[in-house]
Amino acid sequence: MKPAPFDYARPTSVAEACQVLADAGGGATVIAGGQTLMPLLNLRMSQPFILVDINGIAGLKGVSRADGAIRIGPATRQADALKDATLAQHLPALVTALGHVGHYQTRNRGTVGGSVALGEPAAEMPAAAVALGATIEITSVRGTRSVKAEEFYLGPYMTVLEPDELVTGISYPEWPEGHTVLFREVAQRTGDFALVGMVGALALEAGAIARAGIGWFGMGPTPIRARQAERALVGKALGEIDVQAVAELAVADTAPFDDHHASAEYRRTVGRRIFARTLRETLDIRSAA
Repeated sequence: MKPAPFDYARPTSVAEACQVLADAGGGATVIAGGQTLMPLLNLRMSQPFILVDINGIAGLKGVSRADGAIRIGPATRQADALKDATLAQHLPALVTALGHVGHYQTRNRGTVGGSVALGEPAAEMPAAAVALGATIEITSVRGTRSVKAEEFYLGPYMTVLEPDELVTGISYPEWPEGHTVLFREVAQRTGDFALVGMVGALALEAGAIARAGIGWFGMGPTPIRARQAERALVGKALGEIDVQAVAELAVADTAPFDDHHASAEYRRTVGRRIFARTLRETLDIRSAA
């Protein structure tokens, strides 16, 4: 099929983009990478009056570090973020998750902000934003506001983003040097959305866990933070952690559902197992270090 007719705008500044969105009265759609949007347009599942291409806005690209946070421009290509030295050093959990997003070809075009803003509940980037405590910067002609990633997602493909608003930055608080990455996902094929997945990080201090951030994807209508498991881990010495008990707490925070790919019970069972295995392997490695 072919897309329905639409107008096209390619603004060169955030202010111009926001004005186009405001003038469209809810009839505009933003495009950056287009890896999800283009198929929707071709199937006429999305029929905007105007397509707003933000690729010409230089300020929406790149990675910067300041004031204890790392900021990623939403139009930054996933492939570029995957190779970024700052992210590799300070946010390795994000880089690990990025390596599992789609395929090599799609990462060359797909953007970090596009994935975060879309809100696919089985995708890696929204879950990483939630797990790592990211803040999402949102701009419109009415001004700029910041929303915690945990509060950004309302349901499958539903976010707090208003039709006239644009994601203009994603900021991740820095994690201490030497922190440990947690990541595992189960998918039918490489590059598919996960049936079950987890992503996060642990920071140690004096042999105990000082900070934990863990998120689930594919385990509910939105990315989900494993708050109970985080609380159970923080303050504990490595040798006194009951891995299975923490895994039970982690799964207790999820809300999986049945679909044509897997049942809710399958997701709970697999989630419990991959969480326990990943945590146990991580603790064994750190204990031996």
